Amino acid sequence: MSRQSWRVLILLVASLIFYATIQPQYIPLLLIISLFNFYLAQAIGEPKDWRIANKQWNRRRLLLLWLGIISNILLLLSFKYIPFLLNSIGILYNIPNILETANWVDSNVMAPLGLSFFCFECLAYLIDVYRGAPSASSLLEFTSYKLFFPKLISGPITRYHYLQNQLGMIGKKNTQALVKTPAIKFPTLEQITEGIWLIATGAVKKALIADNLGIFVELSFSNLQRAGSGDLWLATVAYGLQLYLDFTAYVDIARGSAFLMGLNLPQNFDFPYFSTSIAAFWRRWHTTLGDWLRNYLYFPLGGSRVGLFRTCLNLLIVMLIAGIWHGAAWGFIVWGVLHGLALVIHRLVEAISQQFKVQKIWESLPGILISWLLTQSMVFGAWIFFRLPNLRDSIWVIDHWWSYDGDVQFVDKVYLEAMGLERLQLVWLIFGVVVLMAVNYWFHRGLKLQLNWQLKVLLVPVFFFVVWLLAPEGLPYIYFDF
Repeated sequence: MSRQSWRVLILLVASLIFYATIQPQYIPLLLIISLFNFYLAQAIGEPKDWRIANKQWNRRRLLLLWLGIISNILLLLSFKYIPFLLNSIGILYNIPNILETANWVDSNVMAPLGLSFFCFECLAYLIDVYRGAPSASSLLEFTSYKLFFPKLISGPITRYHYLQNQLGMIGKKNTQALVKTPAIKFPTLEQITEGIWLIATGAVKKALIADNLGIFVELSFSNLQRAGSGDLWLATVAYGLQLYLDFTAYVDIARGSAFLMGLNLPQNFDFPYFSTSIAAFWRRWHTTLGDWLRNYLYFPLGGSRVGLFRTCLNLLIVMLIAGIWHGAAWGFIVWGVLHGLALVIHRLVEAISQQFKVQKIWESLPGILISWLLTQSMVFGAWIFFRLPNLRDSIWVIDHWWSYDGDVQFVDKVYLEAMGLERLQLVWLIFGVVVLMAVNYWFHRGLKLQLNWQLKVLLVPVFFFVVWLLAPEGLPYIYFDF
């Protein structure tokens, strides 16, 4: 076995050990899924002898592709959505036995961690191979890609051909990869520095900022009837920031860990809260999921090439599926529909603006500020259904956003005792987080500057020390639920 093969094998073993510390019972299942998709993709791939590439062969390839799509979707449904479906049927038709079954399944069956990301990557791989991309020629390479532990649990969703070259296992068959990235053999000093820097910044985002915001968010949303309108607004904003910082922290740590092994994972966020349209938001929020939705749902449905009505319908369908993917609850469905409607409204406004040639209105400073405010109001408002997927709770919050005084003891219990802050002080702290994000945005996107590696080396131990000193007891990553 070559040195490179040993390196890939070590990555695979490390990934299996990592997952075994969390859910060892599901390792056989993940390996079986990987084997199934590996051999299915080889059967779907282009034939070595083009003389057999006829209609019958293509029909067989299409049937095999649908076999893979249905199998992966059924796997996802069986673990994550059976209780939700049974509950919905039981409530709709008032069947107690179905409700009892749903409760039993929900209590006794836990979905494999990262299953949604795992299945979406499998679907992308099969479709790419069907479209003409080369299938993996090495089972070791493919399983190392599928189980690569930095991205295994919560992404970023990484297409096989993105990591193929980097794993260095490319034979003659695979020289025409869909995504060309330079092969990375061993981490350089620059990569090691960047990797440690990303891990340190991720630790600050997660443990120092997101988790502290999470304490306030949890206390507020678990005591809804006691929180006043101002508290609910503050908790809504805090949750939007917590979710963003928590998820970006995970991606930073995942990318930093990959850098330390000489590999590069895709970025997943590009300052989405500074987007001035909902379409721009989805190009900059969870970008690997957005790319997946565009490439494997939106474009196959016809994209924007099928007329305005069909385009709007396609946007609604795609975002509905995005909502369902995030979780088995009506709140996630509502969240997806709201984003779909927002994209439809944006598309209609864009079409009207082009027809009447008034696009410059949105390019002016007042137009930019208004569009940013409308976009982020929609985004943060919709997060309520994400945080409280039970519609009874989320609708209660929306109904009490205005003119609700709440319990006078809420301030003492939550702000003073739990947070150790006055309400106004917490407002200023949240405002400070927003200002820091704006400065970071201006630094990277406006001035296009980066810290040099010497300064990063000096700041890393400071970051770790501050996290160790000030971070509260760790909260689980939010996206572990998805």
